[in-house]
Amino acid sequence: MITASSTSHKIELVVFDWAGTTVDFGCFAPVAAFVAAFADKGVELSAIEARGPMGLHKRDHIRTLLEDEAIAERWQSSNGCEWSEADVDDLYHRFTPLQIKEAARFTDLIPGVLEAQEYLRTHGIKLGSTTGYPRAVMEPVIKAATEQGYHPDHIICADEVPAGRPAPWMIFSNMQALDVYPPCRVLKVGDTVPDIEAGLNAGTWSIGLCDTGSEVGLTRDEWEALTDDEQKSRRQIAADKFRAVGAHQVIPSVADLPVVIDLLNRKLQAGERP
Repeated sequence: MITASSTSHKIELVVFDWAGTTVDFGCFAPVAAFVAAFADKGVELSAIEARGPMGLHKRDHIRTLLEDEAIAERWQSSNGCEWSEADVDDLYHRFTPLQIKEAARFTDLIPGVLEAQEYLRTHGIKLGSTTGYPRAVMEPVIKAATEQGYHPDHIICADEVPAGRPAPWMIFSNMQALDVYPPCRVLKVGDTVPDIEAGLNAGTWSIGLCDTGSEVGLTRDEWEALTDDEQKSRRQIAADKFRAVGAHQVIPSVADLPVVIDLLNRKLQAGERP
């Protein structure tokens, strides 16, 4: 039997999220698509509301939005009845082409991604990825990221597993495809609460990214226009959310990953586990 104690103690696989973590600074593509899909049904949705369940499979995201009391009341007012699972399906079908269009507009790599990729390659660490997007949405994003030099070893989408985050299945897919186990040798990196929870449910190390993701929700220009104190305040709010659900560490962005990997390797060598 192979156990964590009988082999080397180090991180061998890092599993990244996409939007808000490695591409689309501020995670804007899903927001525009959710707002537009609900508008098609006469329901006004704010950007803040649209971001609420970010990180889930997009069908689950839509259902969670409809379960919100205020949004449900707007739905009933506009449509003359309470929402149903048929409405979830309808919204998802409306959402998908909108999401393909929007995702293709927000494909710039987040600063530090290529440097993090180089660090992982240099240190023999495999690079996996998960996303709440279905494969149809991801195809143009993958193409654009590849053209910019980003090449994950494995890409799994939410519609390719039994359930999206916070279920651990996408992480397990990466572990299986890249032949890395046990979970203590895996680090999950993401910018939403479901990202963190998926890592915890998989038994891996799980860390949250604050500055570039949906919790802060600003473009790069908007973020860089803030004062240091304003940035610290926004970062702290995101960090507190991640810590509240059990994140092992929180960092500003993917550029800070090497420091965390070094810390986790030392923890592993000392016998600590996620």
